Amino acid sequence: MVLQKRLLAQQPATPPPSPPASTNGILSASDYNGRLDEIRRTEYPQLKTVFLDHTGSTVCAASHIQAFAAELMTQIPANPHSRHVESQWTQARIDHARDRLLAFAGTSAERYAVVFTANATAAIRLAAEITPIEQHGEFCYTRESHTSVVGVRSLAADQGVHLRPIEFTDIGEVTAPARCRGTSLLAYPAQCNFSGQRFPLNVADTVSKLYGSTSDTHVPWWVLVDAAAYAASSPLRLDAHGAGPDFVAMSMYKIFGAPTGLGALLIRRSSVPFLRTKRYFGGGTVAGLTFDQPWQVYRSDIEARLEDGTVNFHDIISLHHALDAHANIYDSIDMVARHARAVTEYAVRELRALRHRNGRLVCEVYGHTGESVFGPTVAFSVKDRAGRYIGYMEVERLAVMAGISLRAGRFCNPGAAQKWLCLSAQELMKHASLGYVCGDDHDLVDDKPVGALRVSFGSMTSIEDIDQLVKFLLYQFRDYNMSGSAISRLPIDTMEISPTALSVNAQVDKVIIYPIKSCHGWTVPSGTSWPVTRHGLKYDRVFVLMREHSLLPMQQKQVPNMALIRPRVDIDKSTLVLDAPGHESLEISLRPEDLKLETTETQVCSTRVRAVRVRSDRISLWLSSVLSVSCYLACEPRLLESGANTPHNSCYPDKSFANKAQILMVTQESSRQVEQWIAEDAAPDDATSRIRVGPMQYRPNIIVKSLGTDMIKPFEELKWTLVHVDGSTFAVAGPCRRCQMISIDQESAKKLKEPYATLARRMRVDGKVVFGIYLNATGSLLSTTSIKSGATINAA
Repeated sequence: MVLQKRLLAQQPATPPPSPPASTNGILSASDYNGRLDEIRRTEYPQLKTVFLDHTGSTVCAASHIQAFAAELMTQIPANPHSRHVESQWTQARIDHARDRLLAFAGTSAERYAVVFTANATAAIRLAAEITPIEQHGEFCYTRESHTSVVGVRSLAADQGVHLRPIEFTDIGEVTAPARCRGTSLLAYPAQCNFSGQRFPLNVADTVSKLYGSTSDTHVPWWVLVDAAAYAASSPLRLDAHGAGPDFVAMSMYKIFGAPTGLGALLIRRSSVPFLRTKRYFGGGTVAGLTFDQPWQVYRSDIEARLEDGTVNFHDIISLHHALDAHANIYDSIDMVARHARAVTEYAVRELRALRHRNGRLVCEVYGHTGESVFGPTVAFSVKDRAGRYIGYMEVERLAVMAGISLRAGRFCNPGAAQKWLCLSAQELMKHASLGYVCGDDHDLVDDKPVGALRVSFGSMTSIEDIDQLVKFLLYQFRDYNMSGSAISRLPIDTMEISPTALSVNAQVDKVIIYPIKSCHGWTVPSGTSWPVTRHGLKYDRVFVLMREHSLLPMQQKQVPNMALIRPRVDIDKSTLVLDAPGHESLEISLRPEDLKLETTETQVCSTRVRAVRVRSDRISLWLSSVLSVSCYLACEPRLLESGANTPHNSCYPDKSFANKAQILMVTQESSRQVEQWIAEDAAPDDATSRIRVGPMQYRPNIIVKSLGTDMIKPFEELKWTLVHVDGSTFAVAGPCRRCQMISIDQESAKKLKEPYATLARRMRVDGKVVFGIYLNATGSLLSTTSIKSGATINAA
């Protein structure tokens, strides 16, 4: 308890309180003496969006990159293991970089050594490998630890070390001499990357004083501090914390935006004599060794001994210019800390002030209360007017369309996520057993969030950035109701539409298939009857594009240029012809016997689907050239010419590579309603309001239009349960949930914000953005079912 009180009483050094932000959104005294706008204009011209993911990676300064490029044009960085002039110059730059990084961390080479690594994760792993933990010792890590720290438990478990996840407030009890079990390792973050909560840097000094260490011994507890998130916005001042941690892990791109391939492990020099010898050695880490005898002598200096192979000398040279730019722009890390604190306080205040008109909170902010200290990272969830959570994936998608970059998920921090989201280990394991994984679309499980939203601020974040975030949240979510659907907002009260037959004056306008998933569609010629198989429309999504060693098909969301691949079916020749700008046409047979096939598997919306690789260098090279991405073509042979109605295989679903159902139907009337909304909501000078967003933008299989005066009402299709097309019956499988892909212009492959942004405000069902309905064919006479443009429609 004595140690616990000391730890809590000695919070990390923080800059003095900042004056409050003025009401017009401009910091009164924390914008670098009024220079922030100029800094952003000259040093960060790439800030075209509202970038609020600085804990993920901050933005590099223009002067940093320009100076680094200039040096590479005038000098020859070379392998420092050689002896020539360029090599010696490079080694001198590396040595100087170590000293400068230590000065940035508030210490010197007399107290700490700098071992360069690939990133902070590699630094953490190295620290774990060289800590002399005894078999009966412990590896303790605090709740707020990043996955990179939690992952050390696998290494510790292999050594038979006892694992102990703890709360930070338990450190005093755990490290007390009375319960010491032998040499152990304690790891914790200086700043939680989930909530931003900060923790004292003086733990090692307090523990050292408790045990009374001397120069020829080391206390039984070794301390590793993960400073990756902390060091970007607050001074480490390692010399101000007495004995100091044994290890400090750092990441350069977290602080400076670049270089991205460089981390560092700072090792307290007084701890070096007690380190465990590394098991692996490579490159210049040894001073001598033999080929045929298990003998080697490690180098005496700790840096050379632990840096396997050649260090990333280009990135280390870049680090010099990063440090120069940082000092020239901001003067000191203390100025950055002052600014970051002021921005954070403003953001938390504004987010907590957001209210629905009934007084309920729009945002639930995690942390940033009480006596704890928090850094410039804010995690939160969005709630509707009844207090129900809105899925964070939906919020993130809308933020992207609004030009706001934030983070969604659990942020590789399981302990903090469980704490703030009230998730038990049993719940997370249950979610995994159901196929829910980090990064998928399952953001609410049983109406409970399994992740959060995170905004984090950097040295150049402005109050205007926060204002844009707040404006976005108000515009999209104020007074939103998660229950039921958004159709109560429509100008036409579709809730009163009776479920009776639709007028026969409705008909099929177009039939479209997408032979390659996520590529451009092909409109079936007018009047041509197109077969419907058990798997959907013939040739619809029978192919996918795959990357090597990936289970997931390529998608237009990640590769927009897929929209430029235009297929057309040559019915007479049973071939698929692909066209793309600047490329000759490519012809592919639709007969499986003509293709060289190799079985594999893929996943579509978490569903296991059989895919067979088409082994053809000609096809793969054409596709890779068009997309500038190495890829290959895969198919499901059952869906091709001779396999359309082959016997059912219970291992795989009765649909093509389509996402959720066989056929997607939309109506002209609903599409026109969205266009009208876009025009109504757009500012007078907004070019978006003049963009034509027709039904093809939604990538449907069937477009329905009204005939005569008995018009289909906008979104009436959401009430349908059955659709009859010229006597063939299709069951409605529900509304189609939409993503940002519908805002990729299918003709130019350019990313737009519409129609997704407007749909998200106007057309959500049970919290999900929807447009169109899914259909599945019913009955046993599928071999005789077909659809053509002009066919009459009845619905119920």
